[in-house]
Amino acid sequence: MNQRLATIALCVLALSGPALSGEPAEPVTGILGAFGTEVKFLVAQLENGEERKIEGIPFWTGRLRGRRVAIARSGVGKVNAALTATLLHVHFRPAEVVFSGIAGAVNPDLKPGDLVIAERTAQHDYGTVTAKGLERKGARSPVTGERNPIFFPADPRLLKAALDAKQRVRFDPLDHGEGPHAPRVVQGIVVTGDTFIALPAKRDELRKELGADAVEMEGAAVAQVCYQWKVSCLVIRSISDLADEKATGDIRRFIEAAARNSALLVTELVAALAAPAPPAP
Repeated sequence: MNQRLATIALCVLALSGPALSGEPAEPVTGILGAFGTEVKFLVAQLENGEERKIEGIPFWTGRLRGRRVAIARSGVGKVNAALTATLLHVHFRPAEVVFSGIAGAVNPDLKPGDLVIAERTAQHDYGTVTAKGLERKGARSPVTGERNPIFFPADPRLLKAALDAKQRVRFDPLDHGEGPHAPRVVQGIVVTGDTFIALPAKRDELRKELGADAVEMEGAAVAQVCYQWKVSCLVIRSISDLADEKATGDIRRFIEAAARNSALLVTELVAALAAPAPPAP
């Protein structure tokens, strides 16, 4: 019996790798995007890239600017995003998760190609509907029963790194019909819901009630998963439309350039994460 236990213990040690041998595991950055367009620019840059499917969902691993990464296409919507974020966490144990992609502008000062680095994210369609309207609230944790916040704050380290990284990126200009527009990057609020917003009245409501700068369909769901497991998270979105009647056509027109701009910023952020920490004073 003792011999059998010893054999099992050796197998566990062999499968566990460096973490049990005293060597710290090299950190992994998880990167998610809803569409293939949103992740293809990142996957194309991978060194020693490999693709594998987990429960049918494609994940790409390798090095991006010196950092180990795991990239996945989540699909559209909060459930798809949460499902993929869960698989990412369980199989790769990322040190941080970054969501990269496109969004509709809620802030009237934003144009296609501009970027929003989310200092906070929220689900705009979660809560209780009464005669007074939607009373927003956070979901309760299935583990502790405690209610999550309505707004999930970005990880301060990632937020600062992204704000620093924007200074080093040359973004692709977009032509809106009035000549090339040089994209600007703002720090703001991104809200998430399972409805595609193509109505100015709803867009204005999100601006008034939540202070939103951009609206999309995945970010806050990923932020909630990361909040649950205490994993650092940051959402970066590039504007593809104005969340109005022209939104569907504008996405077709601007998705490539907008997704690329988001990927450019994420790439520079990842490079910063890969850089060695400065020596302590």
